[in-house]
Amino acid sequence: MRKTALSLCVPLSVFMVSTALSLFPSSAEALQKLSYNKDQSKTAQDILETLNSQHYRRQNIDDALSQRLFDEYLDRLDPYKAYFQAQDIALFSEYKRQFDDQLRAGSLDAGYDIFNLFRQRLSDRTQWILDQLNSTDYHVDFSKDEQLNLDPDLRRWAQSKNDLDEFWRKRLKSDLLNLKLADKDLAEAKKTLKRRYSNLLKRVEQQDTHDAFEAYMNALGALYDPHTNYLSPRTMENFNINMSLSLEGIGAVLQTEDEYTKVVRIVSAGPADKQGELKPSDRIVAVGQGREGEMVDVIGWRLDEVVQLIRGKKGSVVRLQVLPDGEDSGYKTVEIRRNKVKLEEQAAQSHVFEVSDGDKLYKLGVINLPAFYLDFSAYRRGDPNFKSTTKDVLRLLNELKMAKVDGVILDLRNNGGGSLEEATWLTDLFIHSGTVVQIRRANQSISRTHRSRRPPVYQGPLMVLTNRLSASASEIFAGAIQDYGRGLVVGTQTFGKGSVQSLSPVHQGRLKITESKFYRVSGDSTQHRGVLPDIALPTLVDVDEVGESAYDNALAWDTIHRVPHGTYDNIANIKPALKKLHQKRVDKDPDFIHLLSQLDIIEKQREKKFVSLNEDTRRAEKKAREEQAFVLENKRRAGKGMEPFVDIEAYKNDGKEEDESTEEENTAQTQEPESRINPDKDPLLMESGYIMADFIRLQSERGQFAKRPQSPKVSKR
Repeated sequence: MRKTALSLCVPLSVFMVSTALSLFPSSAEALQKLSYNKDQSKTAQDILETLNSQHYRRQNIDDALSQRLFDEYLDRLDPYKAYFQAQDIALFSEYKRQFDDQLRAGSLDAGYDIFNLFRQRLSDRTQWILDQLNSTDYHVDFSKDEQLNLDPDLRRWAQSKNDLDEFWRKRLKSDLLNLKLADKDLAEAKKTLKRRYSNLLKRVEQQDTHDAFEAYMNALGALYDPHTNYLSPRTMENFNINMSLSLEGIGAVLQTEDEYTKVVRIVSAGPADKQGELKPSDRIVAVGQGREGEMVDVIGWRLDEVVQLIRGKKGSVVRLQVLPDGEDSGYKTVEIRRNKVKLEEQAAQSHVFEVSDGDKLYKLGVINLPAFYLDFSAYRRGDPNFKSTTKDVLRLLNELKMAKVDGVILDLRNNGGGSLEEATWLTDLFIHSGTVVQIRRANQSISRTHRSRRPPVYQGPLMVLTNRLSASASEIFAGAIQDYGRGLVVGTQTFGKGSVQSLSPVHQGRLKITESKFYRVSGDSTQHRGVLPDIALPTLVDVDEVGESAYDNALAWDTIHRVPHGTYDNIANIKPALKKLHQKRVDKDPDFIHLLSQLDIIEKQREKKFVSLNEDTRRAEKKAREEQAFVLENKRRAGKGMEPFVDIEAYKNDGKEEDESTEEENTAQTQEPESRINPDKDPLLMESGYIMADFIRLQSERGQFAKRPQSPKVSKR
């Protein structure tokens, strides 16, 4: 599937667009053909030159790249092969080896011809759908046993208009059935789809040359890597506005994937995180204002349009109708009260808890770090009270040392990164002098200036807890701790964001371009692969759908020369014992058994390539999933000695207490930030505590933790 690596703050120009060249009779009026201007011609040449001279990935601008651009552009415009026909593709095949030559000359003919035709195809097809929905003869038989292909990789370009009509007959039937399963009657379902496709038709008609140019240039940028994007002057204006509002709303990072707006990451301590129901990989299908406002269908909308609906006045309520990861239907509605993600709520927090290995009680400190934050303006003007990750963690470490903890867990789960300086300074709290990260630029020069320079503040047992949403600066810190043998990394393979972007000016607008890559002191890149944990924990996040490796054309993992460095402890020697003890525990742990059962169910859903269009079959599947979840939850509760749910309704309504507070009351709230740390309700954190206890005991049996790194020869690979 097509994934665009953009966050909540970066609008996406509409990717669903097409031309007045019509190869079959149109049921809609012919759209005016879009043309490019001299400024766009010059900008395209600048973009090509900037990519060729400054991008980290060096590629020849030749026929091979031209053919890749042809495929990429078509895939971005029509990922489901739902609008173009095989004859359209054949018509444009002459362009396969011309893109490079045209772009050098400032010609955008090929890109605009394809864009215009797709725009017309989309307009024609949308009108066809509306004609079906408005026809008194239109009838849908939900008792018929039919299936719809869900996997675009299994589709081929339609050989005729009749082939496309058949595909869209099933697609329309599937849309109606999904709405029926969401408790709409057929009349309401038709009304919803009429609005959806009428809005789509209107947006197509409003497309202009800027949309065509941006779509074409972003297809070119995507050949280099998923983080390279062209930002037109109009998009830059929206980008700057959105950046200033980036912490307003619900606290979620979104991206466009095909016709859906998809949740990439939940911002820690934000409204969505506190509410708890919205999850990474959820697809937003509708947005409603307040508790009673009409749900506005947003399938096929531009990302910036969806963001504008989600944002709103602090304290107000927004309702999101989402399709959970792995589901083909079964919408759920998530109600979130808008708020700012407050800096103090993003700050590091600590907590002390105890675990026992049966013989000894271990007192452990955990520091939760949701981001690598730094108040740059205060820091640059010399304000001694500037807000900083490292300053906060230093204070918390001193408090934990005063509490005489046996070990410290640094929780970087869901930490999407931030300041590189902070990642370096934070590492400085735990290791002696040494390189923290290597940076290789496009010209292949390597910088090792980001170093730890002072004696460590904390030298006791250390663990770093990660998950798939730990990215960028989090990966630099975790990788350094792992390479130096300074601590144990536990959790999930991290995101794999190991590249650096900058904004380069072009004739009109800016080009966000990848200019360098991060490498660990071991020489391994954090790009694509991320950091692999020493002890792996399960996750409900699909690593094939979330993470750098899920993006098309992501820069590859590779290695450079290692930096000579010592290691504190040879953790590899005790990893087998730690894994054995961990597995013995989780085999009997009700929470882990439940989590693994959930993973099995979700994985089976993800493997589905076709969806049934029979209503009885779909309702039976939905009921079976609910009953399965109910049984699994009661099994978990029984294992923990908790009261079971009496029925499915009690299970489904658990924790959904009505918030009756007024908008004014919520706007005026000034209470202290709530603690994000609760091991009793976080089985992964609790198990990490037990792993830490094993780690401390096994290392102690081997002769205490090394206070200084041993000879570099110890870590030689």
